[in-house]
Amino acid sequence: MAEVIAGCAIAVVAILLCSFLYAAWVAPAATRRRLRRFEGPRPSFPLGNLAEIAASSSWYHHSNNNNKNTRADAGEIISGGDIHGRVFPYFARWRSAFGKVFVYWLGTEPFLYVADPEFLKSITAGALGKSWGKPDVFRRDRMLMFGRGLMLKEWSDEVASGEKVIDVERGVVRNAAEIIAQATFGLTDDARVFQKLQAMQAMLFQSNRLVGVPMARLLHLRKSYEAWKLGREIDALLLHIIQSRQQRMQLQGNKNKRNNNDLLSLLLAAAGNDHEDDSNNKSKKKLTTRELVDECKTFFFGGHETTALALSWTLLMLAAHPEWQTALREEIQEVLEDGLNAASLGRLTKMGWVMNEVLRLYPPSPNVQRQALRHIDDQQIPAGTNMWVDVVAMHHDPDLWGDDVNDFRPERFAKDPVHGGCRHRMGFLPFGFGGRICVGRNLTAMEYRVVLSMLLPRFHLSVAPQYRHAPRIMLSLRPSNGIQLQLTPIN
Repeated sequence: MAEVIAGCAIAVVAILLCSFLYAAWVAPAATRRRLRRFEGPRPSFPLGNLAEIAASSSWYHHSNNNNKNTRADAGEIISGGDIHGRVFPYFARWRSAFGKVFVYWLGTEPFLYVADPEFLKSITAGALGKSWGKPDVFRRDRMLMFGRGLMLKEWSDEVASGEKVIDVERGVVRNAAEIIAQATFGLTDDARVFQKLQAMQAMLFQSNRLVGVPMARLLHLRKSYEAWKLGREIDALLLHIIQSRQQRMQLQGNKNKRNNNDLLSLLLAAAGNDHEDDSNNKSKKKLTTRELVDECKTFFFGGHETTALALSWTLLMLAAHPEWQTALREEIQEVLEDGLNAASLGRLTKMGWVMNEVLRLYPPSPNVQRQALRHIDDQQIPAGTNMWVDVVAMHHDPDLWGDDVNDFRPERFAKDPVHGGCRHRMGFLPFGFGGRICVGRNLTAMEYRVVLSMLLPRFHLSVAPQYRHAPRIMLSLRPSNGIQLQLTPIN
């Protein structure tokens, strides 16, 4: 009997070992041969190029922390620095060596790096757009996470008490989270979901994770368990909110249907139309509870991140370029003379230029990922190949924007409000492209205009000496240590 058990154990170990060897070396080697027409850094399986990426990132952050000259008053850092080389040092080096299209590897997962808008158009235009979906490697890796007005009074009180230096990013992020919580869930005073999602983001992106490496989670069991536990807590919170709303809607019936106008109410209406005619329901696909939770997480996190970071970087740029503060104040005074409403907000033309220029220089979503759902014949891209579109690189490409590509020049959007004079229509992608373009872009634009219209007439902004310019990637393109500005009240 013991011999049988030992034999079975040996067989199981052998099968697991063979499976690992196939996943870690044999399969990626075969995929690499199919992608041989594309150049790129040489991978070392099962890590791929992760070691080189980690070494480049560590060197950059170490040198940044030890650099005493990254003062905020250094103009070349705020509006003329090499942002792409700062946040993606490895991509910048590989791009110099292999061009704007190449293949690199995260573990055993191949990624087709794209910073050429014409190539991007050739593989995604028209019917080819349906050939690309979301990469499985990031869906698995980030599934746990996705799936009160601006503190003007608080800032005014702090300034009045003598505290003139404010970390504006912290307040703006909190404000954006409260707005999206209200718009998504109808919540006004519950910050638990926001806090836990922030903790999840830090946990997933501040640690060295072996993305794409087979069985990598087994090497970090504690971190994997903590992330799983936090994900369960977020799901439980959202599920409680959803179930409470379902019960309330059932009790209300159609009496107060007009009051349920947030996103959650719309999703619940789509998920369960039991009161409607069954013949109409049979052809409709209903959302499951799991899908409801995932949709709420995606909208909540993505909805506040984009707006908050766009506003944070805008306040920094306006503080560094006071002439544009003056221009926007004058426009606000002229356009909003009769009050703030949706129609008047749309006439804030110069503010739109500023927003687009900030989204160009500091895109909150620094990359777009796709995965080939089928073989792309024209470019010989095998099914399953991941694509990484480097938005930061394209937004800072002098071939597309000219020699002043790193300068803050909102007027470039005066003659071309959509593309800002970019030499290729797919060279400016602040909200993605194709069928997966950001659905909340109009909400972002509206919230952006409202916040600036309330803030700029009250305060003059200047960069505080404490600020150090150190953009970094943590899913989004964000400041490493907040944005410290001096706020001076305007009489």
